[in-house]
Amino acid sequence: MREPGGQGGRRLRLVAIADSDSYLKWAAATLSALPADAELVVVDTPVRPSPGQLAAAVQGSAITAEAVRVLALADVVARVASVRPDAVLVATRGPQARVLLRELARLDPRPALVTGLPGISIPATSKALFFRHQADLLIVHSHREVREFRALAAEGGAARPIALATLPFARAGAPPGEEVLRGPRGRDLVFAVQSRVPADLGERRHLARILLEAADADAARRVVVKVRAVGRERQTHDERHPLPTLIAREAARAGREVPPNLVVSNASMGAALETAQGLATVSSTAAIEAIARGVPVLALDTFGVSDALINTVFEGSGLLGSGDDLVKRRFRHPSAEWLHDNYFHASEDDELADRLGQVCEARRRGELAPRDGLPVVGGELRLRWQRLRAFPGSERAPVRVLVAAIGHPSRAAVRLARWISRPLRMRTAADRATGSYAP
Repeated sequence: MREPGGQGGRRLRLVAIADSDSYLKWAAATLSALPADAELVVVDTPVRPSPGQLAAAVQGSAITAEAVRVLALADVVARVASVRPDAVLVATRGPQARVLLRELARLDPRPALVTGLPGISIPATSKALFFRHQADLLIVHSHREVREFRALAAEGGAARPIALATLPFARAGAPPGEEVLRGPRGRDLVFAVQSRVPADLGERRHLARILLEAADADAARRVVVKVRAVGRERQTHDERHPLPTLIAREAARAGREVPPNLVVSNASMGAALETAQGLATVSSTAAIEAIARGVPVLALDTFGVSDALINTVFEGSGLLGSGDDLVKRRFRHPSAEWLHDNYFHASEDDELADRLGQVCEARRRGELAPRDGLPVVGGELRLRWQRLRAFPGSERAPVRVLVAAIGHPSRAAVRLARWISRPLRMRTAADRATGSYAP
């Protein structure tokens, strides 16, 4: 793998744009792995990281928290236009990526547009490709992800430039092998919380009870519930039923206190793994980070294994286990066969440096193909609507009122029409999937 470079071998200049805590962490780590001059900004949205989240996200990277600025959408675009970088890494959620890529593609000269996904991206989804349609390069992190996204793009009739890059968090330890499986260094059971998995309230209550039982099973060792946000902090996906709250409620229902060895932490995942005996999760990318550090893992299958739970990637890994396994701390190391296809490929398989160098060289020569957006029904008003929803403060007040007055009813009508057009069996299945148990 060669280093990305421009004319005369000069170092590339990169700008990365992030919006939420998980994308910020991924962007900082990705920039740190590239031999380029780079800066990182956070675009202002309702989910922008707090100062504490920002510090945790960049910890261990080459980016300092003080160097990261928070800018409004218009100021981000103006900054890119002023700096004229070789490439921009758009590290944001899908709707925000769509708007940013569209606006950056209008710059003249425009930078090469690179984007990606910040963690486990199995199953590959057409939505991920749809929102990032205008990117010149999509970064994914395993041989399996490359296959699935390329197949999905082919089904949609559009070849997509895709680059394989080691997940930055998988670089924390030695290459897969005996050194990675060296064993844990601590005594904590670390549970990586996810805001949307499992989504069902009844299942999240069940998970809370499992964690209480794990704490009761060994009062001399901690159960650390690792969260990404506390209080009014936001995260990439809102947590409708915060697990720490449910733990407290389940303890109260049982007429007891939360055990003192069950603690909630919003420190960085790296810090949590330093004192971990093992990590448990349903499907968090933290599992990959733990494997890279030699910390054994348990991928909880108590609620099933499905695309909706984002844990089908762990099939065949040897990591899946039950709630009883969690209580008894029966952590595992992954199978060697699974490692190569899933995030622990050889470093020489990485393509990002080469692919990034190629698109930047094409830009320098004026040969970078235009990346037109997908056709939009509704014209400029629809574009303004998408922009306003992705970046609520990006339009002037009169425009916001006008777009919202037309956009909200139109969106509701489109959703109703789509729902009616689906077969009845699909509608009822969707209704069941989004339901929840009463508290």
